[in-house]
Amino acid sequence: MAELPPRLRVRDVELMRALAHPLRTALLSYLMAVGQRTASECATAVDSSASNCSWHLRQLQKWGLVEPAPGTDGRERPWRATQVGLEIGEFEADGATRAAQVAAFGATLGNEQVLTQRYLDTMGEMDPRWRRASQLNQYSLRITPDELTDLHAAIDALVRSYVSTIRGDAPEEARPVQASWRAFLRIEADGRPS
Repeated sequence: MAELPPRLRVRDVELMRALAHPLRTALLSYLMAVGQRTASECATAVDSSASNCSWHLRQLQKWGLVEPAPGTDGRERPWRATQVGLEIGEFEADGATRAAQVAAFGATLGNEQVLTQRYLDTMGEMDPRWRRASQLNQYSLRITPDELTDLHAAIDALVRSYVSTIRGDAPEEARPVQASWRAFLRIEADGRPS
């Protein structure tokens, strides 16, 4: 298999702060999942107004995360994601950088929660094949830091060829699917590791 394009490694604190905005996170996630769309189509998908989406898409454009795409007519102005994904990386020791990372991750988690709730709210009307194929799993692992690093790499290698912005050979019936993986040291209510 050919090497897949890398995710953008986000190291700029100002970009992390820009990504901490929930609407920007939702817009970028949407465009990476479905391909090019107009601000009006984005507004319908993320529950905002077209003018608000246009403004935030222009902000994302300043960071090189989205760009205007060729339209089908003179009035249509679609946008597309320029990245296959983002990697914010390990949390930094510097407090300002770590705060920006936490804020960006928080916006991503909020978007995932919204998408999960939408799935739960509508699964009754869904094609039974999609209901059966969808999974909401949770695991409690006992693992070393090195094993966890290897597990992350293995999952990434397995999943990346299916990423919407990478996959060029998707069958006609393929649809955007939200998938995420989080694995971290379990912390008890008192702030100490389990």
